[in-house]
Amino acid sequence: MNVAGRIIACLDVKRGRVVKGVQFKELRDLGDPVELARRYDAEGIDELVFLDITATDENRSTQEAWVSAVARTLSIPFTVGGGVRGVADIRRLLRAGADKVAINTQAVLTPEMIDEAAAEFGSQCVVIAMDVAKDAALGHRVFIRAGKERTELSLDAWTAEVVRRGAGEILLTSIDRDGTGDGFDLDALRTAAKSSVPVVASGGAGTEAHFADALRAGASGVLAATLFHEAILSPARLKAHLLAEGIRVRPVFESSP
Repeated sequence: MNVAGRIIACLDVKRGRVVKGVQFKELRDLGDPVELARRYDAEGIDELVFLDITATDENRSTQEAWVSAVARTLSIPFTVGGGVRGVADIRRLLRAGADKVAINTQAVLTPEMIDEAAAEFGSQCVVIAMDVAKDAALGHRVFIRAGKERTELSLDAWTAEVVRRGAGEILLTSIDRDGTGDGFDLDALRTAAKSSVPVVASGGAGTEAHFADALRAGASGVLAATLFHEAILSPARLKAHLLAEGIRVRPVFESSP
């Protein structure tokens, strides 16, 4: 890798609480997003992702108050997604404290939104979140609406289109691996990583070795939720392992007392 790999924690938020399940199902409560965000900032996480996972299904945008409360605790880059339906929603979330905004369902439904967002805010602010599953016909099929609705898009075709339209980053989540601890979908990751933009691998982290595998397969960042939420693995321990494996990562800075 030419740049240091990023270690990223994800807050999947439902009704103001952090939740996590397996393959997007059987969600369980894992805590308060503000408290978790504060802890991750102190422990040396490089970036934080906040996804309002029911916003699209509930036909609403992400709650600004939740975003602002988390943003006030952070000194690290902060990506927010959920229910983003247009440029106005992106502007609102950036003003609430997000550094980047993730778009999933609406990007598929109205791809020109990617062009508009990149033109207005810069590609560095535009993250395309992709939920994918293995598919006999397409290799990996893209799903929308929190994994509930299949599309006719393949991962490789959709990746090429969002990059052409100005996306600055891809957040790639494997539905098959989500919450399983079986490791990231490296085939999907290698497909997306052929693009010219950074790719964050999500779904399946269970051991330190899984993070190393993903970074070696082309990920710019590696994301986990349960491992960090339940303190099964600390950012410092993970970074020490990756460094021992010869993988560049950003240093852990001790927080001020």
